[in-house]
Amino acid sequence: MLRVEDDEAVRVVTLDRPAARNALTSQALDDLREAVRDATQPVVYVHGAGDVFCAGADLDTVRGLDGPRGEAFARRGQRTMNAIEDADSVVVAGVDGAARGGGVELALACDIRVCTPNATFAEPGVSLGVFGAWGGTRRLPAAVGSTHAADLSLSGRSIDAETAREIGLVSRIAEEPRAVADEIAANDPAALGELAGLLASEDDRDDSDRAETDAFARLLADEPFET
Repeated sequence: MLRVEDDEAVRVVTLDRPAARNALTSQALDDLREAVRDATQPVVYVHGAGDVFCAGADLDTVRGLDGPRGEAFARRGQRTMNAIEDADSVVVAGVDGAARGGGVELALACDIRVCTPNATFAEPGVSLGVFGAWGGTRRLPAAVGSTHAADLSLSGRSIDAETAREIGLVSRIAEEPRAVADEIAANDPAALGELAGLLASEDDRDDSDRAETDAFARLLADEPFET
């Protein structure tokens, strides 16, 4: 599910489950957290194998979750995304193809988001009776503003790479996003670590995560998730 390759300056973390659109299971969330947290390189590059970045949470994992188990799953995802946000390394998301739900939340947890011209982004959970509960309700408005965040979250619509760049969801469109990770890694590692830590915002994170988890659990308590 997860492939990790190291060189001197960049750790490359590949979501390697293309047949399942690189969807994240509980174990994958734990593995992803460890891969980013334990990196000694100044830069970590996260991307997906195949033609999809990440379809979000694995539906076989989510299917049938009730309130308590839904709360536990939400907290698991939050721990992973918070660990990425707090990483000592600069974490770069390279989005090629679709990022959906938890895949968008994964990208949002990274310090820098770069996508290819083929990338698309959507938060489709509202059409299924749930929503992303891995910190996206805090990070998405911080990235794109409250108006765009509400539009994306409440409509479930998909946007293309150029729209994502225009609203600030990604900073660049590049044919080879990995090159951006290499560009960053060429800078002084100590300065990178200090600056990334100062730029990452943790304002009201605990309260936001708790509110997200409670709302997600309430939805599942009323009607367990099924597809």
